[in-house]
Amino acid sequence: MMNSKMFILGIASAVFLASCNQKEKTTETTDAATDSAAVQTNPADSITKATPTAAGDTSENALDWPGTYEAVVPCADCPGIKTSLTLNNDKTFSITEEYIDRNSKNQDKGTFEWDASGSVITLKGKTASYKYKVGENILIQLDMDGQEITGPNKDLYVFKKK
Repeated sequence: MMNSKMFILGIASAVFLASCNQKEKTTETTDAATDSAAVQTNPADSITKATPTAAGDTSENALDWPGTYEAVVPCADCPGIKTSLTLNNDKTFSITEEYIDRNSKNQDKGTFEWDASGSVITLKGKTASYKYKVGENILIQLDMDGQEITGPNKDLYVFKKK
């Protein structure tokens, strides 16, 4: 029962993606629009084209991302955590987290990886395993599921490049 629902959902998704892609091709054709063969596409091609890739400009290849970023992120039992994160060209990082009014500091270093879209990095340190969306002169810290943090404090998770 569950497998048949998944199969039907998969087919419906493929048809939806194929129909969306056909509309794009229809608007891109000019004089050939009167020729019905010019508008028809192979549904298998449409599904392949819908797969996200890192082709073209991405944060990884188009932005000047190496450098040091800073923010004071929220803390449950202190006024905040002053954080400084340095990203290097060789995909290494160093991070310092200073707990304000607590006389406590954490430091870590390691490597980071880009996701397939070329827009999100994941730190791979001894203790640091944060994810950040990379923008123009900013990093946006993501939650454990890789989603942007929402709510009234969301702006506190935006790191600015020094």
